[in-house]
Amino acid sequence: MTSASDPATDDAAHSRLLIREDGVEAELVYRRNGRRLVLIHTGVPEEIGGRGIAGRLVRAAVDRARAEGLTLVPICPYATKWLQEHPDELAGVAVDWQPSRAGAPDDAGS
Repeated sequence: MTSASDPATDDAAHSRLLIREDGVEAELVYRRNGRRLVLIHTGVPEEIGGRGIAGRLVRAAVDRARAEGLTLVPICPYATKWLQEHPDELAGVAVDWQPSRAGAPDDAGS
């Protein structure tokens, strides 16, 4: 079993951050758009839900944005809520809270 301290892995080929627990994958799908890291969808299967995995995925995206000097663009409702509830995690990270549709990926609703 993965512990809360195990980091998310970046599946860059498929534009997603992953955490695997009990043989099940949770993901945060993202898109790079220039210097922006667009957070599209967070998915945690029910069988591993309630463990804080989605928050760990969003935190991994924040850490990546900080390390690479990227602006976070939360489109995913969960990511948006998590970021709003954890402003202390955003030190040194720019967030675009009002992304334009022109900057959003076509599949933002998925």
